[in-house]
Amino acid sequence: MIVVLLGYMGCGKSTVGQILAENLGFNFIDLDDYIEQKQQASISEIFNSKGEIFFRKIESEAVKQLCEHSDSLVLALGGGTPCYSDTMQFLVNHSNVKTVSLNLSIKNLSERLIHEKAKRPLIANLSNENIPEFIAKHLFERAFYYNQAEIGIQTDTLNVAETVATIQSKLF
Repeated sequence: MIVVLLGYMGCGKSTVGQILAENLGFNFIDLDDYIEQKQQASISEIFNSKGEIFFRKIESEAVKQLCEHSDSLVLALGGGTPCYSDTMQFLVNHSNVKTVSLNLSIKNLSERLIHEKAKRPLIANLSNENIPEFIAKHLFERAFYYNQAEIGIQTDTLNVAETVATIQSKLF
């Protein structure tokens, strides 16, 4: 089984994914880290030098490659990954993939992301006051994709351990 975690940037996919993988005895891959290793450049550098379209293309190819050649894997996607190409359709239709959407309120996402702006190319140049509106707009645009996940979990009132336990209870 491949467990694919999706949701907006800052919702906890990588943190939850590492612990979930450990609990299940699965490998863990953060898609952004995987792409950075393959491209030998940071996500920000890829965005700046080759553009978002190039990034989204290699991102989609990486997801398909990992899902076709892996088993016993927890894969944390980037926030926009399911929204481009046919990536979400591919994931939903793949017989060995379980998709899990981690959902967090705009308020909590904003509080987290304000402290991580330098590592987040999409919000790096925004003022702190504009981040909640930016997130709200993005979540509206991406909800169609996030809502296609087999499992959806609202994480605002859950800590990491509770989120992992909730995912595990819904997987089996």
